[in-house]
Amino acid sequence: MVSAQAWQQARAELLVKEKELTRALDALAAERRRLPMVPFDKEYLFDGPGGSARLLELFEHRRQLIVYHFMWPGDHYCVGCSGFTDNIGHLAHLNARDTSMALVSAGPLAEIEPFKKRMGWTLPWYSSQHSDFNTDCGVTAGFGLSVFLRDGDRVYRTYFTTARGVDRLRADLNLLDLTPLGRQEDWEDSPVGWQQTPPYQWWRLHDEYGELPPRNAEN
Repeated sequence: MVSAQAWQQARAELLVKEKELTRALDALAAERRRLPMVPFDKEYLFDGPGGSARLLELFEHRRQLIVYHFMWPGDHYCVGCSGFTDNIGHLAHLNARDTSMALVSAGPLAEIEPFKKRMGWTLPWYSSQHSDFNTDCGVTAGFGLSVFLRDGDRVYRTYFTTARGVDRLRADLNLLDLTPLGRQEDWEDSPVGWQQTPPYQWWRLHDEYGELPPRNAEN
């Protein structure tokens, strides 16, 4: 507990570091935009709600395409991928910059569609079950995010990230990083006495959090 003046001073000192990080991220984004590209010209076929689709069709006539490789283990739904998808807002803002986005999973469309309906998602979701798209993207059994650029009928892969690179794109986790308690996971450097749990174990599908007992109920 400190005075407003002392708090403002501490906030100003932290702001200097935040501005440094912002400039570093801007520089990194500039470097990312200059990454070399690799042709992705194989005839991949995806199963979608409208039937078979080629990779070009996932662009929906736009120049850029962001693909999230949604894990599909087969015996349970990936709560991490589901959390990521929950954080995707209205695509109109991406579309306004000539960019489309879609989910792609190796699972069958007959299983994907009911889960998509349950979650209330409208994001386009395709099955790559009958192609080696995921393998060629290096995400055979995992998750990740790929970026593609279209030049006429030619498609190029320009970027890929996974693990903490995807974590950084989740609004909910980044918002928690702004709070005094943080994500409340035991890998975080937090003040002594902060209540923490192992990472990932608290994650649920968004319609399953009611199954968790309330934390700090006594407060």
